[in-house]
Amino acid sequence: QVQLVESGGGLVQAGDSLRLSCAASGRTFTDYAVSWFRQAPGKEREFVASITTGGMTTGYAYSVEGRFTITRDNAKNTIYLQMNNLKLEDAAVYYCAARLWARSTYVGDFSSWGRGTQVTVSS
Repeated sequence: QVQLVESGGGLVQAGDSLRLSCAASGRTFTDYAVSWFRQAPGKEREFVASITTGGMTTGYAYSVEGRFTITRDNAKNTIYLQMNNLKLEDAAVYYCAARLWARSTYVGDFSSWGRGTQVTVSS
């Protein structure tokens, strides 16, 4: 399996931007599709964005499309989530997750998870 470590979370105001990073180590990173999920207090973990192994194809939840951008730098074994125009409802713990080959939006499809990074949005 691949090991994942998220970073970049913090406290921002509504309308601000933030970039999250997910650093991977272990197995061949380029074999893994990666997704970002988030979980707010009292809510289930939900899909945010996904990217294919080569980075050519991405997908987004409707709630973040047009505001968030997922990218990857395979030379650095790192996935990024650029979050613009943050809203109060974006506040959550953000997790990256990896699985071999194919993207997925389903939590249960992933066996490799980071520990998460907290994003707090104030008004």
